[in-house]
Amino acid sequence: MKRKLNYKIILSLCLLATVGFFACNKSFLDKQPLGSLTPAPLANATGVQTILVGAYHALLGEVNWGSAPSNWTFGSVAGGDSYKGSTPSDQGDITNLENWAYDVNNPYLDQKWNAIYHGAQRANDVLRTMALATDIPEADQKVIAGEARFLRGYWHLEAKKVFKNVPFVGETITLDSASLVTNLDASGNYVDIYPQIEADFQFAMDNLPETQTQPGRANKWAAAAFLARTYMFEHKYSEAKALFDQIIADGKTAKGDKYALVKFEQNFNTATNNSAESVFAVQNSVNDGSGTNGNYGDCLNFPNGGGPGGCCGFNNPSISLANSFKTDANGLPMFDTYNTGNNVGDIGATPYAGTLDPRLDWTVGREGVPYLDWGPYPKDAWIREVATNGYMSPKKNVYPEAQQGTVSSVETAFWGPTQLDAVNTNLMRFADVLLMAAEAEVEVGSLHQATLYVNMVRNRAADKTGWVYKNSPYDPATGTYTTQTTPAANYLIKPYPADFASKDAAKQAIHFERKLELAMEGNRFFDLQRWDDGSGSMATELNKYAAIEKSRSGFFSFNQSANFTANKNEIFPIPLQDIDVANSKGKVLLKQNPGY
Repeated sequence: MKRKLNYKIILSLCLLATVGFFACNKSFLDKQPLGSLTPAPLANATGVQTILVGAYHALLGEVNWGSAPSNWTFGSVAGGDSYKGSTPSDQGDITNLENWAYDVNNPYLDQKWNAIYHGAQRANDVLRTMALATDIPEADQKVIAGEARFLRGYWHLEAKKVFKNVPFVGETITLDSASLVTNLDASGNYVDIYPQIEADFQFAMDNLPETQTQPGRANKWAAAAFLARTYMFEHKYSEAKALFDQIIADGKTAKGDKYALVKFEQNFNTATNNSAESVFAVQNSVNDGSGTNGNYGDCLNFPNGGGPGGCCGFNNPSISLANSFKTDANGLPMFDTYNTGNNVGDIGATPYAGTLDPRLDWTVGREGVPYLDWGPYPKDAWIREVATNGYMSPKKNVYPEAQQGTVSSVETAFWGPTQLDAVNTNLMRFADVLLMAAEAEVEVGSLHQATLYVNMVRNRAADKTGWVYKNSPYDPATGTYTTQTTPAANYLIKPYPADFASKDAAKQAIHFERKLELAMEGNRFFDLQRWDDGSGSMATELNKYAAIEKSRSGFFSFNQSANFTANKNEIFPIPLQDIDVANSKGKVLLKQNPGY
């Protein structure tokens, strides 16, 4: 249904199997996926492009929830944006992620690990096969290699974020060289694969065009943005700032649109996918004969009951997240006091009556507020189990009622087709770039420039034409409410009136701005991880969050023993079964992360 890079129509998983790919539900360290392709039959221009589309297809994740590209289990649930949801026994392994009690046998970790290295090997298949082709001009080879190496860099950055001490799997790793896959150097110490990640993104930046024929493909500026993100994880702020300066001044989308902020909701609306704010996104699509090969990883994350999707009530926004959108009399965040007083979203005997950041109601479904065009959110009627779920639902992944059956699936090959939709999954958008740039400015640039970048994001949120309104039709084509008379809540948001007074004040404001702007997008855990850098700040923040959640009367999402352990829980354990396979011949190739 879309005129964009459609991974599923062009190349289905079944087709991949017919040309020699082995089963992708195996560990990447199992021999079969390592010898995933017989290159010769596809060693031509058409075949290489087909394999490249297959590499993009891997971004969708696999048919499980741990591999969701949104990282909702690892970034949002484990990061405090959301509760697991549903019922305690349904997908109970997520509860251990929520409570930071994850261990080496958690199947969600294995799902993520396999998806990462399956994706990396898809990219390697492109490079291996292209090396045998004789009909691809040199200029085209550089572009193809740039796309493949961008994807490989993306997957290895994911591996670093989630597992940290990981191997780099390049195109030389094949069936006959599986013993080269290791996360250890010759002295038995963990290797650092950031140099290889940097090299992949740098090559992509140097060789990819500014524009592409399809908006779902990576371009020069997407590569630059992910290289800058890599630098931010390494705390190489000078290198990151230099790139951000270029991206903000000259960057453009694969379609050729100069990067810009659009109306907030347009980042989460199928009709406005691939907007000027989209740096790189997973191109979800439906009703194309692909069955479950859509955004399967997020199909649990719809209100449960009579609303959109109808199932399954997972990934419900936390009360603490909703409270974070409170604003003070000056329209600024309440950094340290947002969890005091009445709770946002609870309109019982003592409802919260203060002012709010308007981004709240595009992020969270809460009682009485229009839920796109589905009518006012009905609170408990869409909650699967009130005692453990809170009383709010996610919103950024949901389609409007007017587009049900068009941007949601009507195929019957899946137990819940209406939970598959065509809303792109943002892997990076321009607001993310601006806020990372603000961080870099604080470290090696100017507090004035950092303030300007943060205020660009806040001023977009303050634009009243992009707010949620009561008693108004919702227009799916623009992602706006057409009758803008009565705001859905007492919204008040303003830019910072003066430059940040100090480095510490700037960091507090920027960190909180990322929490608000990127809420429920799978970033929170990894932002906290990046800012920690051995300081213990991540444990402090998440244990504070846990203490508040455990104190809520009559609410039992959090196990009372939940505790985030510093110098351990900042990264997840490498799945035991993957270590067992790697080390099965008696040589230690994979070493577990500390503390597990």
